[in-house]
Amino acid sequence: MKFILRSFSYIMHPLFMPLLGVCIYFTITPKFVPESFMYAKIFAISILTLVVPILFYFLLESINLVSSKELSDVKERRVPLLCQMGVTFLIISVIINGYEFPELYMFFIGILIASAVCLLLSFFKYKASLHMVGVSGVLGFIIALSMVYTTNYLQIISLLVIAIGLTAASRLQMKAHNMHELVVGLIAGGLPQLVVFYFYNI
Repeated sequence: MKFILRSFSYIMHPLFMPLLGVCIYFTITPKFVPESFMYAKIFAISILTLVVPILFYFLLESINLVSSKELSDVKERRVPLLCQMGVTFLIISVIINGYEFPELYMFFIGILIASAVCLLLSFFKYKASLHMVGVSGVLGFIIALSMVYTTNYLQIISLLVIAIGLTAASRLQMKAHNMHELVVGLIAGGLPQLVVFYFYNI
């Protein structure tokens, strides 16, 4: 059981969540998207959200700005979060067109806001759970899409709710966070998605 719980800390790692949201979007969107175009977008986002942060982490580790992958010291989170914000800004400026994919554009705006919130909390020496920020952000995105498309995505939402529960249990079992930090991460990740889509639909 411990192995299964711990595995969710890796399966639902925050680095994977933007790509997960993008893949779910292209799977459920009623819009026609040419396959070659879709794969090009997924590939570009994969490079920017996975490869670039990993390489940047090894750079930070080599110059002793981070000591572990968990970023257990709240001060160590600041530079990676700034990197995350820079990558997200690059995506919404170059990769995702607000006219062609307004929903994805709003998704990454929500990610940018959530990253900024976590960065701000780090200056108050508060360590919100980035795992919960990531998975709740995807959940908020799918809930928002269900309202935009007026379509029932209950199965996907249910799976994400289960994933949130298992991820939270994993982080508690690994003693990486307390319950308060998990709840704050949940709100910091999910709420921005719902807020940006609310203003988008006004």
